[in-house]
Amino acid sequence: MDRRTVILVDQENNAIGTEEIVTAHSGKGQLHRAFSVYVFRNFGKELLIQKRSAKKMLWPEIWANSCCSHPLEKESPEAAGKRRLQEELGFTCDLKSVCSFVYRAEDPQKRGVEHEYVTVLLGLVDETVKMVPNLDEVADTDWISLQVLKKDMRLDPLKYAPWFHLGMHAIKESIG
Repeated sequence: MDRRTVILVDQENNAIGTEEIVTAHSGKGQLHRAFSVYVFRNFGKELLIQKRSAKKMLWPEIWANSCCSHPLEKESPEAAGKRRLQEELGFTCDLKSVCSFVYRAEDPQKRGVEHEYVTVLLGLVDETVKMVPNLDEVADTDWISLQVLKKDMRLDPLKYAPWFHLGMHAIKESIG
């Protein structure tokens, strides 16, 4: 089996090397490239969210954005996002990069740490999109209205992954 690696970066997203994925998410965490996909429907009024599989090393069974992962070497964030949408949810759509941010968060169960330079990708689909979730990656999905989501994220913040909160804020700041 191939060892999965991530692309290590500096604070400006310049590649400085690669590291095995588990090592990069251990100890204090190593800053690496990532992306977060947010797929909307109903003219942007609903967002597809996923509950992470219990098999995930970090934040298992926590709700997050539509999908997220790490690009491969020489893979654009948009191509990586499309690849992972297909792998995790069984569909793809056009994606647009809207912003980036750096964050660091320790898993609440002390299983590791995320330290990522995240590119936020937005997609828009219609009501006919068909999902086929990969149960190794995704425990559940939901189309949720932004109004309900914002209220629930405020009332029960630990139900959602830390990068999801940051991504929602970054989207709001970037596109209004």
